[in-house]
Amino acid sequence: SPSDGTGAAAPDPMTQEGEERAMSTPLPTAQPEDVGLSAAALERLTRVLQERAASGHVPGGVAIVARHGKVAYHQAFGVQDPASGQPMQTNAIFRIYSMTKAIVSVAVMMLWEEGRLLLEDPIERYIPAFATPKVAVIEGGTMSTVPARRSITVQDLLRHTSGLTYEFRGNGPVHKAYAEARVARLRQTNEEQANGLAALPLLHQPGAAWEYSRSTDVLGRLVEVISGQSLGTFLSDRILQPLGMADAGFWVPEAAQGRIAEPFAEDPENGGTVGLLDVRRTAIFESGGGGMVSTAMDYARFLALLLNNGRLDGTRLVGRKTIELMTADHLGAVTGATDLLPPGHGFGLGFAVRKVAGMAPFPGSVGSYFWGGAAGTTFWVDPAERLFAVLMLQAPGQREYYRVLFRDLVYAAVTD
Repeated sequence: SPSDGTGAAAPDPMTQEGEERAMSTPLPTAQPEDVGLSAAALERLTRVLQERAASGHVPGGVAIVARHGKVAYHQAFGVQDPASGQPMQTNAIFRIYSMTKAIVSVAVMMLWEEGRLLLEDPIERYIPAFATPKVAVIEGGTMSTVPARRSITVQDLLRHTSGLTYEFRGNGPVHKAYAEARVARLRQTNEEQANGLAALPLLHQPGAAWEYSRSTDVLGRLVEVISGQSLGTFLSDRILQPLGMADAGFWVPEAAQGRIAEPFAEDPENGGTVGLLDVRRTAIFESGGGGMVSTAMDYARFLALLLNNGRLDGTRLVGRKTIELMTADHLGAVTGATDLLPPGHGFGLGFAVRKVAGMAPFPGSVGSYFWGGAAGTTFWVDPAERLFAVLMLQAPGQREYYRVLFRDLVYAAVTD
């Protein structure tokens, strides 16, 4: 049966071997009806998730729903490790992939608040390899390049209008160049990856199109250059430790590895092999775009900070106006790939942002913001409803289905 504990303390990867780090800090709790949620509807959510796990559609997961600053739902379902049949625990540790982006985006804005960068700054001011970007011109399958019309800015990187891409977002010449350069390899530093990306052609002119990309990996390197720390150390010192996110980071120490949630070896729908990041060894490449792990409660604490305008439990990381700026639409008339930005949505500085109440095929409020991770994790924050939710899965092939299903059933539980 699911456990409601937050788990035992584990060694901090930033401390010497043998030392212990603090326990993850839970958020306050409430009965669903006390925060305007239906207990019966949340029980229905539990049944649906448990049934889907029992049917073999997903291994298992952990879900949290919070409203008015209190957790009204924190449930585990299914198994944590399909190979052993170990039941899922609420303190399981998940690979969160692109949910790393939101944390790194906040880190950049913390440096912005300190006056150490401007959003309009050209990235070559900090990473000189980006001084002369070239843009791909593809005709008849042949690629040539032209000079970029302007520099890539910090804002471009935050809102994914840099012209960079991901190697898995297509099969054209630029995507193939990314793959051939092995930009995703794990045995490289953040500096090496940023310099490697700078040497590759851009898919679009900077600012011309929204293209989901390795932009946040470059932001991770930006944090290193400005702070003088590794990305992992900066995040630990400035965000994770102050928020009590004890299990979040770029790898899982040995004492906590029994809590890592694992996927099926084969996808239950297409039979393909499922391979996720090995998070049991110290990371060399600390991917700002997708390298972190977290428990559901640790990430919920980060979301509570966002919903509370940059402050949690007396700790302020960023100001209210900074959160407002990050969660506003920064695309305007700029368009791009529609498979990741639902109808009625734009993109801010690290988040997809809802602009209209309708159009999208799922409920929500204008001003809500969200993102997810490739292995199946997802979150959203709804300031109008004073609500946030996070779902942790390790089921890459099923992620789109559960992002919508979870959102539908959570909003069905809102009563007041």
